[in-house]
Order: sequence, then structure tokens, then C-alpha cells
Amino acid sequence: MVSSAGSKRVTLAQVAERAGVSVMTASYAYNRPSRVSEQARAKVLAAANELGYAGPDPSARSLRRGSTGTLGVVLGEQLSYAFDDPQAVSFLAGIADVCAERGYGITILPITGAADDPQRIQRAAVDGFIVWTTTDDDPILPAVQATKRPAVVHGGPAVPGSGLVTIDNRAAAQAVGAVAFAGAERAAVLSFPLSRQRVGAITPGTGIADVSFPVTRQRLEGYRQAAEQAGIAWAEVTVAVCTRNDADEAERVATTLLTSAEPPDAIAAMSDELAAGVVRAARALGRAIPGELAVTGWDDAAVAARLDLTTVAQSLREQGALCARAALGQRLDSRAEPWSIIRRSSTRH
Repeated sequence: MVSSAGSKRVTLAQVAERAGVSVMTASYAYNRPSRVSEQARAKVLAAANELGYAGPDPSARSLRRGSTGTLGVVLGEQLSYAFDDPQAVSFLAGIADVCAERGYGITILPITGAADDPQRIQRAAVDGFIVWTTTDDDPILPAVQATKRPAVVHGGPAVPGSGLVTIDNRAAAQAVGAVAFAGAERAAVLSFPLSRQRVGAITPGTGIADVSFPVTRQRLEGYRQAAEQAGIAWAEVTVAVCTRNDADEAERVATTLLTSAEPPDAIAAMSDELAAGVVRAARALGRAIPGELAVTGWDDAAVAARLDLTTVAQSLREQGALCARAALGQRLDSRAEPWSIIRRSSTRH
């Protein structure tokens, strides 16, 4: 076999030359074998074997037809996030539901901040893109726009020419924050990252600036409104920024908060996973929930029911399905997706 690792890809033209046939005959040998003789096809396959030619590129062939039969899902996370994070799993399941109905596949495109991220987006052999919530300044957004393929962003930001599927995060945060902070004196928020740099921090609410994740920004605005309505100044609310949506990290951060000189008596978390970490920390320290500490989550995932968490209910599965339908050409409704507050025993009633 002539080709080796690191060598250039063997072309169909090279195979045709080795076999002594035209490029069209070589192409027919693979794609329309009834159009060539058995002898000619045998020559082509023998030459391909000698040169190490694996066959025509299926993605290139599908692009020539005008469709790849695949949707690209852009995640600003490591690939394992798609399988480990319960919210991402639910969202992807919604996409998969629609793709299964339409006979489409899914290509997950993890974005890690590398310099070649935009190039990988533009090279992706997909019919359309679904972008998991990202930042206002993410360079993959103009890269997606440049492909001229249908695109939908989940959560935000809004991008001209692309669809947007989201809930009213500000209103939902204000509503769940009102429940979390009712009767509280020392409120705290366990926040998602503020930017693509994903830097952790513990700071007063007024110390937060330049939040480039729209979802994080809108939820912080809603929590601020809820705190102020409860008579708590935003400067007195502690905001703990987690680098990931991870219960273990949340437990460590919550332990720091709860063992401080003035521990919070209410913590609103931006996800049920983060809230689960708060509950674990509180139990380890012997803090009664909700008597000594009110806790709220977000998403109404299975862990919320298990821990009896007050939370924001939304269907990420349905939102994923809506993103997929829009990426495949269905017109998007301009309204925000539905949400509700589920009140359970983790908050004071």
C-alpha cells in the first residue's frame, strides 16, 4: 500500500490514472457500478487498493447534492459535557427526537477557545447549526453566519439572521428569587460563568461587571430585582461565580459561603446541579433547610424532585426540538418559551 499516515489524501484521478481508465469511469465504479464493465471496475478497485484509496468522501458527495442530512450542534464546552451535563443531555435529546423523525444525523462540534474554532465551524459538513448558549463576543457566531446555512441560537445571544430559542430569564429569575429571598437577611446567588474565560469569584453583587453570557446577565438582573424588592440591597448580596455547572464545585463554593463570618440564609442557584451542591454543603455543616437556609435551583431536573428543591421549570427537551425544527426550516414563533416556578420544601412558605 503506497499511502501512509501523514501523506496527502489519494484522489480519484490518481486511481483512474493507475487503472488506465477515465476519471468518470473510476467514479462510476464506485457510485454507479452498473454503468461500467466488471473488468473495468476490477481494475479501478485494484488500483485503489494499491494506492490506499478509501473511496469517495461521503460528505463531499452529499454537499454536491445540496444536503448532508446532518445538523451541527455547537457546544462551547468539552465534548464530554454533552453526555455528563443533565441539561445538555435533555436538550440534545430534543434535537435527536426531531432528527430521528426527519432522518437526520447530529454532529456535535465542541468549541474550546482554540484559534481554529471558526475554521472548524466553516468546514463542518452540516445543513444547519444549533448553537448552545454562548457569549456576545464568541467568534464562532460570525463564523456560523458566514456559512450562510440556517442557524438557531439557544439561550442567547440574539444574532441577526439566526433564530433564537429562549425563555424570559430575567422574569424567571425575579420570580424564583422572590421565593428564595422572602424573609432572608443575607442573600447569595450561585452563578454560571460571566465570560468565556470562566473565572470563579466571590463578590458583592455590585462587583459584577461585563457579563458577556446573556443568560447569566439576565438572570443576575432578575435576582437583583428580587433582592431589592425583598429589601436587600444588591451590594449586600453575595454572588459566587462557578466555572462550570458542576455540583462538586458548587459544594466547595457553598461551603466557603456557609463558613464565612456572615453566612447567607438564602441561596439562589442558576441550576439544579449547583443547588444540589449547596444542599450537600448545608447538610455536611448541619444547616437546616429551609429553616437556616433557603435554596432554589433552576430547570426542574430529576435531582430537584429528589431533593425537594424549589426551582424554575422549563423543558430543555422541547427547546432542543424547537431549535432542530427551526434549523430544518420551520418558522420560529417570536414568543419566549414557557416557564413556571415549582415550589417545594427547600424554601420558606
